[in-house]
Amino acid sequence: MSDDNTGVKQLRLVIHAEDYEGTLRFFRDVLGMSEQEAYTGDAGAQVAILDAGRATLEIANTAQVEMIDDVEVGRRVSPHLRLALEVDDAAAAATAAVGGGARVVAPPTPTPWAWLNARLDAPGGVHLTLFEELGPNTAQPGRTPGTSEAE
Repeated sequence: MSDDNTGVKQLRLVIHAEDYEGTLRFFRDVLGMSEQEAYTGDAGAQVAILDAGRATLEIANTAQVEMIDDVEVGRRVSPHLRLALEVDDAAAAATAAVGGGARVVAPPTPTPWAWLNARLDAPGGVHLTLFEELGPNTAQPGRTPGTSEAE
């Protein structure tokens, strides 16, 4: 990247939530994303900005999306956008997410790239992967672990 200050400084995913309070509660209180800022404007406009840790933008072609869905869910379920969050304990986070209003699409599933990934439909209409790196000694035979959540 050049030094001309034209590079991206932050990735911000905006969720339009009909149930603002429920969606905010899910991501802030259930998944533990701390609130950095919150604003209320005219006509009841509300926004909260939550800390999501490090952000990356993952771009995958159709074959990759289908392979990931097959490994994690057993069938194609991904919409155009899927939010993936790395957590310390995918099983515990998935349990908390369900208790907080998410619907299970697929339970925590070990992947060939040595991760544990759970698929959920979260409040706010968000298709969500909660993933945990298991470590290099847990990769399934015959598959090379990838370098990202979606490989």
